[in-house]
Amino acid sequence: MNRQRKSYQRIDRVTEQVLRELAELIRSGLKDPRAGMVTLTDAEVARDYSHATIYYTVLNDEQREVTQAALDHAKGFLRSELSRRISVFRTPELNFVYDDSVERGMSISHLIDQVAAEKPIED
Repeated sequence: MNRQRKSYQRIDRVTEQVLRELAELIRSGLKDPRAGMVTLTDAEVARDYSHATIYYTVLNDEQREVTQAALDHAKGFLRSELSRRISVFRTPELNFVYDDSVERGMSISHLIDQVAAEKPIED
């Protein structure tokens, strides 16, 4: 049981490091102007390090598809650079996914504000 606990801790540390290193690489290493203002929000790395899903948001929603294309185009470069920066037996394949949780949260907040602003109906 203790061995499983350590592996979870290690995968968590690796996930955080992957997220940190990719954020830095995208910020300073990508020359593609289509990447624009990308914020990495979360990552999920498979236990065997074979795959990593990286969640991101963009400042301007209209740039979402262009940014996705830029990130998809840069996957090989980012993975190669990541392999130089982290020490794991397998560098994960990268999969970038747009994180719409911020938009959903704002939408829910807006709905709550609308309901709260309505006056109660008197009988």
